[in-house]
Order: sequence, then structure tokens, then C-alpha cells
Amino acid sequence: MPPFELHQPTTLDEAMHIASTILQSGSSFDWVAGGTDVLPNYKWRINTKPHLISLAKIEELHVCGAQEIGAMVRLSTLENASFVHPLLSSAAKKVASSLIRKNATVGGNLCLDTRCFWYNQSEDWRRSIDWCHKADCGTGADCRVIPNQNTLCVATYQGDLAPNFIVLEAQVLLRSVNGERTLPLHEFFQLDGMKKNILQEGELLVKILLPDSAKERVGCYQKLRVRDSWDFPEAGVAASIIPGQPSTLMIASTALESIPCNHQEVVTSLFSDQQEIDINQMARAIQQSVKPVNNTALPPRYRKSMVKTLTKRALKTILGGV
Repeated sequence: MPPFELHQPTTLDEAMHIASTILQSGSSFDWVAGGTDVLPNYKWRINTKPHLISLAKIEELHVCGAQEIGAMVRLSTLENASFVHPLLSSAAKKVASSLIRKNATVGGNLCLDTRCFWYNQSEDWRRSIDWCHKADCGTGADCRVIPNQNTLCVATYQGDLAPNFIVLEAQVLLRSVNGERTLPLHEFFQLDGMKKNILQEGELLVKILLPDSAKERVGCYQKLRVRDSWDFPEAGVAASIIPGQPSTLMIASTALESIPCNHQEVVTSLFSDQQEIDINQMARAIQQSVKPVNNTALPPRYRKSMVKTLTKRALKTILGGV
């Protein structure tokens, strides 16, 4: 592990003060929750910082209820809590292994770093083949996936929980030294594999908020991965609906672009309140709207073709096997 200083605040106010002090000194830091993504990256010397601020001892971040889920809630808690929406429990159960879920957190999964063949390697490996745009070490290197450009990183977002929260119309509460702000989860992500989301320096995801209508929804999450007991998604589709109200259908996907995608425009363009949902037509439309690139284990053409299958499976489940 590279050297770093670990800070362990016990309140949000203390965490904000530490973050502000570090930034004012001209240094930088990472928030660390469960550490299942951040610490392996540090071992590979990927985007390391001289300071880590642990969130583990901040009680406010551990709240877990039907409508509020703190950033520090473990995935194993989400998986087993009877009062949590079944869609979220099901999705949490599909993340990694049972051991990892005991440490991994909801906030960490939502803020997961994007992944790419050319980035998620050891420092020696990356140096041996030249750098990439995301880890250029000041060289101004081009993207290895889309050559001859160094303006946009296309590393893939592979978090499982985001599309499921999106189809439940979740919002996120963010906190910084300047105060709090709340916004829909699908607006939290930013289409750039380096930036990933809209968090500003020193800002923190505090909790996820679910509306009253979420409990009325039935949902399904379908996931494609190489090994069922371990791997990140190669494609994932979540869908939810309030039974008897076709206009409430929501579909979101993950592991296909640099952000999880909310496909609400595609959904609403295909039917009105009076129309029934055409599963095949809807699945084809979702498939056509995604644009995977060649930087994960499975080729983009196969992942794109499987989006149609995953969408059909999810829709048939929530519509009662139609």
C-alpha cells in the first residue's frame, strides 16, 4: 500500500472540517466507506491520495429504513432487512460475494469508480504499455479504447444498485461545508469516466431517499456477468412499475456506459396511458439506446444483444409473466 494518513471522524461536522482543512492546505483526499473498491485501487497505485477520511464511525450514515438509507449501510444489511424494498434486497444479493457484502456499502456502490481494461491494472503493467487518458500521470496520453482523443474517458460504470434506486425514483442527499442539496439519483451521475458524478471537492453522499410511491412498485433486476458468484455486471437492467398503471413503468441500465442510464424517454415514447406494454418492442428500443464499448470482459456486441434479453426477462417478471 502507498503511504497515506487515515482520519476517523465521528460526526458529519467533524468530517467536513477535516475535509476543508486538507483542501485548504493544498492537499487531497478520498472518502472511504467499506473500502472494497478504494483500497484495492490503492494497492494497484490507481489514483492514490495522501489522505483518507473514513466514514465508518459516523452514526448518521448508518441509518437504514424503508425510505432512508445511509451511505454507510452495508450491502449485507440491505440484503437481509425485511423493511427494505424487495428490489433493493434482490440487487444487493447479486453484488460480489457474501464476504464482500459484509464490508461493501450502499454509498460506495453508488460512487463506484468506473472500470476499464487499460486502467484497472498494476502500475507496472500500465507503465509497460504506456498510459491511458484516465491514468496519464501528466503525459496527456490518449484514450486506449477510443484512440486519438484525450477529452473524454469512456471507462464503464459497473455498480449494481444505481439502476434499481433509479427505477424507484430515489433521490440523494449530498453534504459539503457549504450546506446540503438533494437531487434525483439519475442526475447525480456525469457522463465522463473520470469525473463519474457531480460531487464537488469535499462533498459527500449522505443518504438515499425513497418516495412514498416506491413501496407500491414491483421491480426486477437482471444481471449479466461472467461468474455468478463474484463478478461486476457486464450488463444490468432494472425495471419497476405500479401494478395496473402502465404509465409508471421505469427502466434503467448499468455497466453499458460511463454512467447508469435512465431510459425514461425511451419508455414514454412507446406507449400512452391507454396502451398496453409491448415487451418485445420495449426490449428492442432499450437495446438500441445503449452504446457499450470494448473495455470490459465481454465484447460490446454481445453485451448489447443481451440487453434485449435482460429487459424482456425483467418486464415479464414485473408484468406477471405475460
